[in-house]
Amino acid sequence: MLQIHQFPCLSDNYGFLLHDSDSGETAAIDTPDGAEYLKQAEAKEWRITHIWNTHWHPDHAGGNKAIVEETGAKVIAPQEVEKLSPIDRVVAHGDEVTLGEHTARVIDVSGHTNGHIAFHLPQDGIAFVGDSVFALGCGRMFEGEPQQFWDSLERIKALPPETTLYCAHEYTQANAQFALHADPDNAALQDYAKEIEAARAEGEPTVPTQLSRELETNPFLRADRPEMQERWGGKTPADTFAKLRAAKDSF
Repeated sequence: MLQIHQFPCLSDNYGFLLHDSDSGETAAIDTPDGAEYLKQAEAKEWRITHIWNTHWHPDHAGGNKAIVEETGAKVIAPQEVEKLSPIDRVVAHGDEVTLGEHTARVIDVSGHTNGHIAFHLPQDGIAFVGDSVFALGCGRMFEGEPQQFWDSLERIKALPPETTLYCAHEYTQANAQFALHADPDNAALQDYAKEIEAARAEGEPTVPTQLSRELETNPFLRADRPEMQERWGGKTPADTFAKLRAAKDSF
């Protein structure tokens, strides 16, 4: 059986420990803070055996060294993580990784960085998407190009709609403000935004999220919708996405 332990990390990251109770294996999904991951794993009485990095940014791979030194965990990551950490196994789109009897498929979700990947566990209905997509948002386009990023979002959109998306930051409240600006007539979005306000007022997380809900409400995933292209003047979905991303950057 898979268990997921989610916990706050750094100022607005979430950390994730993915534990297979049958094999005893535990994967640290990204490593914003190695010491906090080790503390959380110890509290759960789990030993970290693997690190799965989604991309190279320090708030996603900066804790690798501390965890490896303490546990000997094997680092599984895209090539770009070599900027910060040695890698035991380099993975790319189409590869598979395992945790016990559970299999994760590696998906290219580049755009935020050029090597960004996600880990999709189809049998378990979950995906760890890093900074590629957030609840009501997506990552900044630091290294990629609009068409590249849109192609990545299309791969996420193609997952089963019931997939639970574990994104890496608590950005949802701010994302909702922009989403309402970007898609003001979306009734489902208006309802979602109210739920987010209530959850954050109680100090509750808004992560994970369901892909089905994001497909209805996330403006970046809706860049192929005629109403979004008309509102934002995009000639293609990638063009509309680019206009949305630029608007969010200066919002």
